[in-house]
Amino acid sequence: MSTFNTKKAMGFGLCVLASSVSAIAQENALEEVVVTATKRSVALQDLAGAANVLGSDAIQPGGIQEIRDMQVAIPNLSLGDQFGFARVFMRGIGMTSIDIGGEGAVAFLQDGAIVPRPAAQLMGMFDLDQVEVLRGPQGTLYGRGATAGAINMVTSKPGDEFGGYLNFSVGNYGLAKFQGAVDVPMGDAFSMRVATSLEKRDGYGTNIYSGDDVNNRDAQAVRATFAYDNGGPFTGMLSLQYYEEDDNNYAFNYFGQSAGSAAPVPLAVIFMGGQTVDMVGGGFHDINSDQEALNDRDGQLANLTLNWELSDNLSLRSITSVQSMDRFLRDDLDSTDANLFGQNNYTEESDSFGQEFILNYSADRLDIIAGVMYFDEELYGEVKVPLTNICSLLAPELCGTPIGDAINGGNYLQDGDVDIEAWGAYAEATFRLSDQLAIIGGLRYNYEERAGTGSFIFDAIQLNVPTDQRASWNDVTPRVTVQWTPSDTLMLYGTYTEAFKSGVINTGSLSPALDPETVDAFEFGIKGSNAAGTLNYSVAAFFYDYADLQISFVDETSTVSTINAAEAENYGVELEIDGNLGNGFSIDFYLTYLSAEYQEFFNGDYANGFAIADLSGNTLPNAPESTAKIGVNWETEMGNGVLRLRGEAYYQDDVYFTEWNRTDAYQDAYEQFNASIDYTFNDRWFFSVWGRNLSDEEVISNNIITAPLYDSLRVGSVLPPRTYGATLGVQF
Repeated sequence: MSTFNTKKAMGFGLCVLASSVSAIAQENALEEVVVTATKRSVALQDLAGAANVLGSDAIQPGGIQEIRDMQVAIPNLSLGDQFGFARVFMRGIGMTSIDIGGEGAVAFLQDGAIVPRPAAQLMGMFDLDQVEVLRGPQGTLYGRGATAGAINMVTSKPGDEFGGYLNFSVGNYGLAKFQGAVDVPMGDAFSMRVATSLEKRDGYGTNIYSGDDVNNRDAQAVRATFAYDNGGPFTGMLSLQYYEEDDNNYAFNYFGQSAGSAAPVPLAVIFMGGQTVDMVGGGFHDINSDQEALNDRDGQLANLTLNWELSDNLSLRSITSVQSMDRFLRDDLDSTDANLFGQNNYTEESDSFGQEFILNYSADRLDIIAGVMYFDEELYGEVKVPLTNICSLLAPELCGTPIGDAINGGNYLQDGDVDIEAWGAYAEATFRLSDQLAIIGGLRYNYEERAGTGSFIFDAIQLNVPTDQRASWNDVTPRVTVQWTPSDTLMLYGTYTEAFKSGVINTGSLSPALDPETVDAFEFGIKGSNAAGTLNYSVAAFFYDYADLQISFVDETSTVSTINAAEAENYGVELEIDGNLGNGFSIDFYLTYLSAEYQEFFNGDYANGFAIADLSGNTLPNAPESTAKIGVNWETEMGNGVLRLRGEAYYQDDVYFTEWNRTDAYQDAYEQFNASIDYTFNDRWFFSVWGRNLSDEEVISNNIITAPLYDSLRVGSVLPPRTYGATLGVQF
């Protein structure tokens, strides 16, 4: 990693902090931000932990519209997608699996209910009050899959008067987008809100072979929310959501051959006369493939939240969630216009049920959160690759014969079911020894059982292996925090916590059941503000000791293997500043430093015939040494409205995408610039002109090394190019 860039960024951050403190005016106090992902409402500046809240003003066209847009807004968050599912990393830990049924290390929730499938986390974001991000392990409150952190999407709730909004957006790449919501009162106690999002966009690239779009978008979503509140101790909320996509999104981009490739071009070029995208003059966002990238998915979600105020200091909450998701994805593994056993068909079906009860008790000196949860998921997954023309590679002399036809007619097939059942029970108490000093102690019991049935079939070598297996795991994860508030404008905290990510059985996988991933984490932080409330700042320092990290890679047999990667240590520092500078100016800034290294890890090296290599000391994937963002806003009254200008600059240091730390799976440091001009007038109308990635940086967001069967070529996903557009909205 670039030490020079890190030093420059750290120096820049100190200059920003110094200039901000001296420039803050004694006016325009910042609004208090409340976070609910801690399972109770807490002011962000009073929370003893690193967290961020993105308000509804940031979640709009030209701003944050999908999960990967959050990378710019949240410190130490790295995002990408692969095989059509979200790869979320926080402080260097995240979604490393590329196998069916893989799960990330960041718990993802909507209104407090777990969204279990990483693919469902890419479904877009619409009609949200805020997005809450807890950085760092959340072992006590969330358990099973929060060794890196948690993200909670808080949907907008029905109002008690008729009203709503309509937003229309157009932009380059043929963008046409509509978002809207309406509140409908239904008597004294009931109300309803209906929200929708409709989006169509042309592709960021072209499949030169067919002329069709690549990475376009055709997505629809609708949510109906029903609320009950008669002014008594009982309230309820039911949210019903449906979404669907049918487009050519999540295509495999071809990046060239790897250090493990025996030839300078793909095998399809050698054996079938195929051509890669660069051979036909394609650009960074284009592909050249005989197989169209297909993305077809839909899902349903029902969340029921019930609240009882049992007394002045005791309340009970029930969160019930039922979800389903079906998706089909097709990509081309050989990355050429030749039909050489490259058609990759990926199917995933999930049906899940979750139930959690949360008890909150609050007294003068003592607060208690206690809860129990149950989660059940039925998961089906299939990877099917027809072995078309594989005899050209394995036995060219047999091509055209009955034996050759039989070889070509087979499949690589990995399919099966995994039934997941999880239980958890937890309690966390905050005891205030004095007005300045508090101790938080928590404990959680985790249990998870998985049962897999399926098969692994590779007809070319007459392999047909059942993959049935069952395993269960349990763990106890504690938390201890000391919180000291010497004044109204300063808070310091220190935390020790443990977290647990369940063991894994992947559908149709030859890999044995994985051990759980665990972490011992230490974090120390300072949060403060100036006397006028116009400046907020926070500094967090952390150290993590990870054991049994779960890592996926393609092994020497051309199959995906998932293993436990022994030990890793992550440590870093994060600085954040938000302030009103006066005269309509405000800033938001962060700067991070991260060291994330394997301490003990041996694995087969694809560049050296899969000989076992010592990867200790290598950097973890998706762990940039430094990131920084600065946003500057200017707001003024103009005519019958308010004009607001925003400019935003983001920097990310270079990253590796695999544990081998080679430049064949690597992204250089880059910058991204975003800007918007908004005008709100007559307290109803809203007009915005916006642009993202204005310098049109070409950025790889993920890069994998494929199977030796494809000569270990490089494929992956890329971030969007320069996008710009305009939005017209009205509130009524």
